[in-house]
Amino acid sequence: MALPTSVKLFEMAPRDGLQNEPGEIVPTATKIALIERLANTGLAHIEAVSFVSPKWVPQMGDAAEVMTGIHRRPGVVYSALTPNLKGLENALSAGVEEVAVFGAASETFSQKNINCSIAESLARFEPVLERANDAGVRVRGYVSCVLGCPYEGEIAPQKVAEVAKALYAMGCYEISLGDTIGVGTPLAAKRMIEATRQQVPIEFLAAHFHDTYGMAMANLYAVLEEGVSVIDAATAGLGGCPYAQGASGNVATEDVLYLLAGLGIDTGVDLQAVIDTGYWITGELGRKPSSKVALAKGRVSF
Repeated sequence: MALPTSVKLFEMAPRDGLQNEPGEIVPTATKIALIERLANTGLAHIEAVSFVSPKWVPQMGDAAEVMTGIHRRPGVVYSALTPNLKGLENALSAGVEEVAVFGAASETFSQKNINCSIAESLARFEPVLERANDAGVRVRGYVSCVLGCPYEGEIAPQKVAEVAKALYAMGCYEISLGDTIGVGTPLAAKRMIEATRQQVPIEFLAAHFHDTYGMAMANLYAVLEEGVSVIDAATAGLGGCPYAQGASGNVATEDVLYLLAGLGIDTGVDLQAVIDTGYWITGELGRKPSSKVALAKGRVSF
């Protein structure tokens, strides 16, 4: 297939990037500033927070304060992860306009991550989708471990397709396919997309790849060739997975933008502004960004 002419970037740094940050809790004001800086770069979809129990994800304990504290930029969607009805109700009270639910293509990972089977997790999502629909809130679906599991190893593409189909049938407007531990390779990524697109139209699929083995960019190019036009990424490469030992951060938004610009694919996002934001947030966290573009160039131009 021909490469897409435009790609939507779904920014994950405030939620997926910060939720596993070790040490002290990142201040609410810093989270708000990060979200607002990202919105000013041209990013139109930002997953800002997660409405989960602070017992399990302490960094997201101030989700309501963050959502009510940001100055919302017109045209930008600020979404939240909501694994259950309680999380959804809290999100609705905070004015969230889009939410997400997350499942897995691995039975063992599902048990470790959300303490239930895949079938049970899907059943739990049904009332969440119904309530969100009643409230006029769109729901995005995530499928974890689509290219490998830390407990089961290789995952059959057909299993990914089955879970994606179930989420799509429930009413999720988009299904994000996550290489949670970053073990995928381009051929495996293509085969996974080929199987999944038989169950869910390609325009409703997104790629969410981690970069543990340095394959995320190659895998993204592979799925772009298959017609995927939505990419999840995190500024400065922030993120990881607490239930997947060794998983590194998300693919860096800066690196994805550099790739897409080189391919002539439009995103509407200012790469230099994202690089500057990445340096700012990692400075706040006491380290450097993992983005190769940021570290190599500092400043870029096309």
